[in-house]
Amino acid sequence: MQNVDVSARVWSHLLALKEGANGTPDVTWTEGEAQALALYGPLAAPVDDVMIVAQIGQSLDGRIATESGDAQDISGPEGLAHLHRLRALADAVVVGVKTALHDDPQLTVRLAYGESPARVVIDPKGRLCNSARLLQDTSTRRIVVQSCETDRPAGVETLILPRTDWICAHEMIMALRELGFRRILIEGGGVTIAQFLEAGLLHRLHVAVAPLLIGSGPQSLTTNPVPTLAEALRPETRFYNLGSDVLFDCALNPHIAGEKERVFNV
Repeated sequence: MQNVDVSARVWSHLLALKEGANGTPDVTWTEGEAQALALYGPLAAPVDDVMIVAQIGQSLDGRIATESGDAQDISGPEGLAHLHRLRALADAVVVGVKTALHDDPQLTVRLAYGESPARVVIDPKGRLCNSARLLQDTSTRRIVVQSCETDRPAGVETLILPRTDWICAHEMIMALRELGFRRILIEGGGVTIAQFLEAGLLHRLHVAVAPLLIGSGPQSLTTNPVPTLAEALRPETRFYNLGSDVLFDCALNPHIAGEKERVFNV
């Protein structure tokens, strides 16, 4: 398995693709650079409607944190750089309120060259405090998806969407599309990603596996069980060596429009 080589010329080409450039530079790519283009090229290519990508980092035994909630060092340095590249290629990055409350993430691009995407948090009950870092940093758009009226800092946009116990996943994607977002990254946590997956909304799922064993703690993705292996989801998958992590790039068949059959429970 060849290492992915995101060289300066590869990354410049990918950022140009995101901005609408046509064609490929007349250069000879190394094998590692070709691997990088195969991995990131589909995410930077022109988007007709919306493209939704989810990324999760986990251990060999499928955990995303310890029982105490320590998740800071799950991904190795190249795995973290990969996540920041995904942010740089996205128009908006989405997290659930549990992740926002526990991790207080910045959701900015720091380990790759590029602009930080808009930050979106799914917070149906208005639990996220206004001092959260993703709301305080004014360098990009900040959006809270909620089902109640909650005062937010100046400049923070709110999407008020109805719910019974949950917010409909399809309605949220439609609302984000109306705001002009075309490339959407679902970054966490595992429950939020799983609900996007079960809603049939994901184009790609990236699972970065780090070489460590935790033994217990939250599972990576917890989806509705299937009675037989024949009914299990088996996406077309490619494997990439990031260096510190092995990446599973899973291609899925989303249905963005149509029946609103799944909802967010966060």
